[in-house]
Formats: sequence, C-alpha cells, structure tokens
Amino acid sequence: MRLMISRERSSSISKSMENDTSPQKLLLAFVGMPGSGKSEAAIYLKQKGFAYARFGEITEEGLGKMNLQLTPENEQMFREKIRAEFGMAAYAIHSKEKITSLLHDHTVLVIDGLYSWEEYVYLLEKFKGLKIVYVFASPAIRYTRLMNRAVRPLTADEARVRDFAEIEKLNKSGPIAMADYVIENNLTLGEFHQKIDELVNTLGVTA
Repeated sequence: MRLMISRERSSSISKSMENDTSPQKLLLAFVGMPGSGKSEAAIYLKQKGFAYARFGEITEEGLGKMNLQLTPENEQMFREKIRAEFGMAAYAIHSKEKITSLLHDHTVLVIDGLYSWEEYVYLLEKFKGLKIVYVFASPAIRYTRLMNRAVRPLTADEARVRDFAEIEKLNKSGPIAMADYVIENNLTLGEFHQKIDELVNTLGVTA
C-alpha cells in the first residue's frame, strides 16, 4: 500500500498499513530522480540518530583501493566495472554485509543510493522489512536545484539527459513504481523535513 504524504497531511492511516509497515527490522530506502531530495531525506534521518548506509561509499572505497581520485570519470568507470562483473544488483550485493551488521544493532536502517530494479529485488529477497520511500519533485524544480547546487552543477539540458539515462540504463523506474510511500518535495527545506517527520511518526519508529 502507498501513503501519499504531500502538502496536505494524510487524515487517516489504516490499521492494516500500520501493521504492514512495522516489521521487526525496517530498511527505509529513499529513491527518486536527481535533485528530488532523496539524499537530503536520508541524511536528515541520519542526523536524527538513525543508522545509515550509503551505496555511494562502495565507489569511494573502491577507487581508494585502486589509488584513483574521486572524479566523475573515475566514478563512472568504477560503476560500470562493478556492474559488468556483478550485474545491476552489484551495489546491493556489496552492501549486504554492512546492512546485516547494522541491523544487528539497530531496528531501523536508512538506505541512500538504491537505484535499480535489480537492487530492489535483491534486497527484498534478503530483507523482508524493506520499504521504499519515493521522494517526488517536479522536473522544473529539480533542474533548478541541480543548476544551483555548489558541487557538480548541471544545466537543465544536462539534467534532462541524466534523467533519461538513469531511467533507461539504470532501471531506476522500477523501485519508484513499487514505492510504499511517496513524499512530495516541491517544498521548502523546512516543510520537507516536516513531511519526513510525519513519515517517521506514521511508521512508529525511533532512532
């Protein structure tokens, strides 16, 4: 079932949904298109004390072992290399040990960086408490954010090309389509954080 948490608060939540979203071990994976705010959401919960795993750390650690700098070109090379060897679920496969370790000490784990359908299927098979939160923002708003960000800004045309590439090459639309919750982020940062807090309250979880 899907709960839409947008500008208007949801007035009620069914008892069956409450039961369904309170597993013993909860993996809360934030997904969305570039500039939607998915990483902001995950980091916000990390700052509130929730356990946190970021798939991008695999790229950083891998390049470090190869004595290569963190550049867009090297990162792309590494992503292509690891996916060529392990398939489109590569980042989930390499994150399994860390996820298992974190869940040993925590009942809730926030995941940042789940992209592909294959990653979703792999994690769902291994961790039945996986829940997907789709952070939605309109393309116009996302592109403005991407143009104005301090690190690696993109023009609107570049952002659109990236959207198409992630949908067509990274199978990104699957986890979005299967999202258990949707948070709208055509909002201010404060309003966005409020929606995340509402989701946490809905789930009935604490750090």
